[in-house]
Amino acid sequence: MSGLERTWQPTRPTPLGPTLAALRRGAHDPCFKREGTGTYWRGLLTPQGPAALRVSRSDGGGPVLAMAWGDGAAWALDAVPAMLGAFDDPAGFDVAGHPTLGPLARRHPHLPLTRTHQVLESLVPTIIEQKVTGAEAFGSWRTLVQRFGEPAPGPAGGHGLRVPPAPDVLAAIPSWEWLHLAIDPARSRAIVAAARVAPSLERLARGTSADADRALRSLPGVGTWTSAEVRVRVFGDADAVSFGDYHVARNVGWALTGAIVDDGELAVLLEPFRPHRGRVQRLVMLSGVAPPRRGPRMAVRTHLPRRA
Repeated sequence: MSGLERTWQPTRPTPLGPTLAALRRGAHDPCFKREGTGTYWRGLLTPQGPAALRVSRSDGGGPVLAMAWGDGAAWALDAVPAMLGAFDDPAGFDVAGHPTLGPLARRHPHLPLTRTHQVLESLVPTIIEQKVTGAEAFGSWRTLVQRFGEPAPGPAGGHGLRVPPAPDVLAAIPSWEWLHLAIDPARSRAIVAAARVAPSLERLARGTSADADRALRSLPGVGTWTSAEVRVRVFGDADAVSFGDYHVARNVGWALTGAIVDDGELAVLLEPFRPHRGRVQRLVMLSGVAPPRRGPRMAVRTHLPRRA
């Protein structure tokens, strides 16, 4: 199957790996693959249909070569600049004088925020990640895509790249199948409810992040944390903070003050960084700054049935 091709020249430093990392759901995400150095594949379900997208860059300052296959190939190629942070605006984000953030910003000077304009694509795995360990969530997402998604079009489909399940497929998955995916009823009901209004959700991408926040939080099972995690990917919202996340409050609080804080204290600490509060979160989390561990990690749950 022949694909479409596009060459795009970024106007500022654009590291592909760190920029696209926000779209990868675990090391074995079947919708995201890395090939060698500087080449990345994504399986997408676009408004025009499934697509496989390959982006590569042989020189850090050279052009990005993008190729796409499938009915959604043209849409995927049009989305490349936004996906790679072309519309992210870091103006006003100056932390050079901060004792912790300054060194982190110098270590990671180019971190453009992706913008996908695809709501359900971000919402479904984010709901899966609610209140469970990363390992459990990534495993559930991987199995969901492998069982209910489809092979990506083009050459990568034969090597394991897949496209996420379509909304009608998600809405038709019975309750017992969700349990076999280790996704409890509260989360599965939220996914099914979102899938049933998928066209309305996708229209949110045409508006503002603030409007999307209100609409998303009106859905059953979607709160502040889930909305922020979706909006930072869909809109590249640099001010979206994942309040309600145990690690974000601990790690960002530790980076800013050297102490562990709760969500209320975190909100106060981040207020001076508005409208880049989410950018602070991303910088800290990417850098791995965290308080010392003094207890065991949260264990993966074992009481939900799984398929062999």
